[in-house]
Amino acid sequence: MEFHPGQIDGVIVRDLHRFVDQRGWLTEIFRQDELDAEYHPVMAYVSMSLPGVVRGPHSHVDQTDLFAFLGPSRFKLRIWDTRSESESYGCEMTLLVGEDRPTLVMIPTGLAHAYQNIGDQPGWVLNCPNRLYAGQHKQEPVDEIRHEDEEWTPFQMKD
Repeated sequence: MEFHPGQIDGVIVRDLHRFVDQRGWLTEIFRQDELDAEYHPVMAYVSMSLPGVVRGPHSHVDQTDLFAFLGPSRFKLRIWDTRSESESYGCEMTLLVGEDRPTLVMIPTGLAHAYQNIGDQPGWVLNCPNRLYAGQHKQEPVDEIRHEDEEWTPFQMKD
């Protein structure tokens, strides 16, 4: 499958604003009144990626990810639309996010996605998905299709 640049239906990208004072800063990540109920987070986790590290590509059958890229460091996020019923089928989006552009990105079910720390220091990413990892009490299969384990994948981080 070949992809072309374009906006992807259902992906939400919002700049995050830092409220700075003498103590440091604060950024709102999630507000219930700004997101449809079906996407409300049910858990949250933070990952740390070393410079150059790529996480993904992978996709979910039922889960929507709500990523916050705050820094430190910078990330390249790439999203691919493989949903044949979507008007943006075949599109790929690339965003540069993180320290110099704090950003919230909602990635709906069915979209392949990956991100890479392109900075020179470890970087943190917060995710607030709308499904529990491995279900209630971690008793269900993990909702993740790991494309990075495929021998050949069309989902590449290289330009």
